[in-house]
Amino acid sequence: MKLEITECKESDVETIGKELTSYNRSKVPFTQDIPFIKMNYKIEENGKVIAGIISVLYCWNCLFIDLLFVEEKYRNQGYGKALLQKVEYEAKKQKCHLIHLDTFDFQAKEFYMKNGFEVFGILDDCPKGHRRYYLKKSLEK
Repeated sequence: MKLEITECKESDVETIGKELTSYNRSKVPFTQDIPFIKMNYKIEENGKVIAGIISVLYCWNCLFIDLLFVEEKYRNQGYGKALLQKVEYEAKKQKCHLIHLDTFDFQAKEFYMKNGFEVFGILDDCPKGHRRYYLKKSLEK
């Protein structure tokens, strides 16, 4: 059998996601009514986004933080912490029990650890010569 591998269209990406979600649900029942709840928040100054967090509460009341950014001149002023607290508060209202994320050695590992996260995994040479850290925070304490 000869396979032809082609680039996905956006509709193909959606189909693949739906199929995997369906399979996952067949193995481990979801604990939330809406499988994916976006939790995205921003801080603006004069109509410009200066900080934001992009995250999703998924399937089993777990929150994945995909992106957290604070413009450089606003760092170390509490903006990142405020965004983390906001998303954690909103996630807890949805019965979230676990938050996880990843960050690089040149980003914010210490910041996350100061905010209650712990490292559970490290990927070396990602990118080459650097480390990617995987962190989690339990909300069941």
